[in-house]
Parts: sequence; structure tokens; C-alpha cells
Amino acid sequence: MFRRVFGIGRNSGFVHGYRQGYIYQQKFSLVNIKLKWVKDRTLDVVVAGQRDVKATGILVSIIHSSSQCCLPIYHLSRYRGQLGLPSDLKLSTFIRRYPNIFVESCFLDSGGSPVPWFSLSPEALELHQREVSILQQSQLELRDRLCKLLMLTTHRILPLQTIDQLKWDLGLPYDYQHSFIPNHPERFAYVHLPDDRVGLKLLFWDDKLSISELQKNSSLQQKVEDIKNGSLAFPVSFTRGFGLKRKCMEWLKEWQKLPYTSPYADASHLDPRTDVSEKRIVGVFHELLHLTLHKQTERKNVSNLRRPLSLPQKFTKAFERHPGIFYISKKSDTQTVVLREAYYGQEPVQNHPLLQIREEFASLMKKGLLDRSRGVYRRNRDTNSVDGLRNEVFNADKTNQISSKDKSDSMFYYDSDSPLQSPCRYI
Repeated sequence: MFRRVFGIGRNSGFVHGYRQGYIYQQKFSLVNIKLKWVKDRTLDVVVAGQRDVKATGILVSIIHSSSQCCLPIYHLSRYRGQLGLPSDLKLSTFIRRYPNIFVESCFLDSGGSPVPWFSLSPEALELHQREVSILQQSQLELRDRLCKLLMLTTHRILPLQTIDQLKWDLGLPYDYQHSFIPNHPERFAYVHLPDDRVGLKLLFWDDKLSISELQKNSSLQQKVEDIKNGSLAFPVSFTRGFGLKRKCMEWLKEWQKLPYTSPYADASHLDPRTDVSEKRIVGVFHELLHLTLHKQTERKNVSNLRRPLSLPQKFTKAFERHPGIFYISKKSDTQTVVLREAYYGQEPVQNHPLLQIREEFASLMKKGLLDRSRGVYRRNRDTNSVDGLRNEVFNADKTNQISSKDKSDSMFYYDSDSPLQSPCRYI
């Protein structure tokens, strides 16, 4: 019944007219409605594993960007905060789960202990090169995604730290600050923020990009009368077995009839204590999630956007009040906001070439984890034991020995006067 009533936005109309709706918004405060959270196993499957794929993708990009495509574990550990892995999981343990992606070799430190180094397998290297090629072909599309993100903000500026948190979701290159932004000087510029951080500023407003996804699809999802009245309704669907009380159903029907404010329009005239203001907030994050590849992002990433988007306190409560539009997954020890309409079961409605690459990485990871559990890589490791590596490296040129003189960066140090030659084996 609920899917028939709320399945798509065309089932709702704006019966009072836009002008009357505007009066309605100023007189009626935010309705105190609370809807329960119900687990959605289908969308949980979509979210599950994304954390590990993201961490793997970042590590692959970091290793590939190094001069010799090979880095020691202590160097990779500097980026741990970007990976989103559990604090009790050692980075080396995570990397060794996928020996068909990360190839391990060793080098002796000054005390004679082996230091793990990691390079990329041929399969991982080939996948990453395909990803780089897709990024090159998608330059204009990614530029528009970033433009639209900045257009959502009040001052058309975001701190680089905030963009860094969203770059994986948006599909931006890992080193976008150097490999992507300089290619578009007519659109973006770096600026210094009052808090001494560096921000990215939008230089050119493109009216063609200021059409939201809901407006773009209005001819397919909305009634003609609703479009004229400006009362666009959001596509809504609920988890199987979700029980919606009659009071909540009536409120949702009326809420859908309220005026829709474009997330790219000035909303300073709206009273933040009203349902119409909340509908605008829902519209902002409906649009934001549409800008992401997976139509999902971690809730903490959204929370960091409150000030740039000039949103009221506790604005993320809108996710909980509208479980038919958003689903909050609690997988992987975090909360991830998923746009329901973007998935048909476990499959995304809109696919993207970068998603295909990530799916192939996920399949490669599953295979490596399975083979490792079967002992496939353990047998290979036995043929090249640590003792063999010790002897091999011990007989190498002494200039390759690790020095204890330079102690500025990590617990492992190398003689700055003797350039280190990589111990990695290249295929």
C-alpha cells in the first residue's frame, strides 16, 4: 500500500497553490514527527565492504604515485587517517589480506629486522591504469560535479579538508589538487580562509548546472500541475515490513505538497523552524547524494557541511525523519547515508565507469582473501622465507643499509647520504 501511495513523487500534488503554500510555511512550525529506524538488509549489503574497497583504492593510488611504485609500511602508515579502518586493525594486517593486490617484499633495518615494503600486483596495476584512463576521459563531468558541490554552498567556497573527505565519493582523483584543479583555472582558485586553512573557490557560476536532479526528472516523476505550482515531491519507498502510522502517513502526504526550494537558490527567507525549510534541507542532501558515484556518503562527511551550507543545528535529523528518502546504514562501525531511489535492490539505477572499476577491485579482493584462507599464498611465502630474504639483502650493496642517523620521520631511518635502492621486484 505504501509503495503505491509514496512509490514515486507523481502521486503527490500541491492542492493549495504556491502562494497559499508560502503562507502555510510561515505559519506552521516543524511538525514533531519521529519515524523508527528499520534495518534494510538489501542496502546494508550495498554498503558492506565499501570501506575496504575505499581503503584499498587509496593505498593503490599512493603506491602508484611513488617514484618506484613501491613504499615501506611506515610510509603508508602516514595516510592511515584517510583510510577509515578500525583503530585496532594494523595497517600491515589489512594489506596482507589481499596478496593478489599488494606484493610484499622486505629490507633489513640497521638492527637486522626486515621492514615490509609493498608494490602492486600486475592485476592491480592494470586496473589502476584503466581507472586513470577513465578519469582522464571524465574530466569535464568531474569538473561539473565539483562545480555543483561548490554551488550548493553559500559563498561558493569549501575548505580543501572538506573536499578531501568527499573526493572518493565524488570520484575525484586522489591527487586532485595537483592533477585536476590546475586543468581548470577558469573555474577554480585556491584561497586562504579566515581560519588559516586553504579553500577552493568557484570562479564561474553556470546556470545550466543549477538545475537539481529532482527538477531535471520532474517531467517523468511529477504531475504537470505540481510542476506549475512548484511543489515537487521526492520519490519515496520504505523497507519491506515498515509500519507507517496513519498520523505519519497524513503528515508525509502534506509535507510532499509543500513548495520545493531548489538547493541552488537563495533560501535565506525561509524560517528554519518550519517544514518547508526542512524540505529544502532534504532537497540539498538529495542533490548532494546524487553528486556522488555510489549515491551514498558517511554521515560525518555531511555533518561537516553545516556551516558552508548555512544549515541549522541538528540538520541531519532530516535523515531520520525521512526514512523513505534516505536510509542510514550502520555497517562497518559507522553511519552511512544512502539515497533509496538510487538503487533497485542491490544494483545502482545509474552506473558509472568508475563504479565498474571499483567492483572489479572488490572482486579481486574477495578472490585474494579466499585464496589466502586456502593457504595459496602461504605456500609461495615458504619458498621465499624471511631467512632467504635476510641473506639476499645482507649481501647487497652496503649503501642500501638503513641508517639510524636521520630520525625525523619514523621509526625506520635511512642514510640520507646514500640513496636507497628499492628492494621490490618488478614484473
